[in-house]
Amino acid sequence: MGAKYDTIGVDYANLRRPDPRIGQAIRAALGDAKTVLNVGAGAGSYEPVDLNVTSVEPSREMIDQHPRAGQVVQASAEALPFADNSFDASLAVLTVHHWQDQAAGMRELLRVTRDRVVLLTFDAAFREIWLLDYLPQLAELDARQMPVMEDYERWLGPVSVRPVPIPHDCSDGFLYAYWRRPMAYLDPNIRKGSSSFWAIDNADEGLNALKADLESGAWERRYQHLLERDQLDLGYRLVIADLTTS
Repeated sequence: MGAKYDTIGVDYANLRRPDPRIGQAIRAALGDAKTVLNVGAGAGSYEPVDLNVTSVEPSREMIDQHPRAGQVVQASAEALPFADNSFDASLAVLTVHHWQDQAAGMRELLRVTRDRVVLLTFDAAFREIWLLDYLPQLAELDARQMPVMEDYERWLGPVSVRPVPIPHDCSDGFLYAYWRRPMAYLDPNIRKGSSSFWAIDNADEGLNALKADLESGAWERRYQHLLERDQLDLGYRLVIADLTTS
């Protein structure tokens, strides 16, 4: 993943600015942890400022965009350079689908964590997303790279799963963040902030159809109900493993 994000991660910190409402949900999930390991930290999004956070990231490009670049450990999830039980909690935000060996990465999280593992991920079985009407290959990509939700319990033991509604003006430019701002998907600069658009082929046909529907008003007629929503469940989930009860 390091080499991949050395290419696609350019300008990531500007395109993927953490949304404070999502940040609040992540901070609440971390509970009373004092020390946190953030795996696949990227540019440092969603790292709680009130906690002692150690960041791990394989990509040098991403590390250079981190506000604490000199303190970020360059390593992969599958081989964390820390002793057993080093941290109260481990955190991984929209990164598990990039790991080469997801099961090995989860074993490493369990090894270095005392109390709690918190993951922000996406349920690939979720299909109630209008963008898939134009780009169905995104669903195929998610099915290939995303763990199924049952995997988390198999890897981590009992977990709780919480939906993370996405606000209509979300500041973070992940794939489905622009659900109420469809014109954004026609902007190549915005698309480059999502790894999915780097991974799919033949997006032009779907994007051209979206452009035509926006110009004709067909999109608005079809999805009028979304324009009245302030937030929406788009399949993003917090997965929380409480290790103190296992």
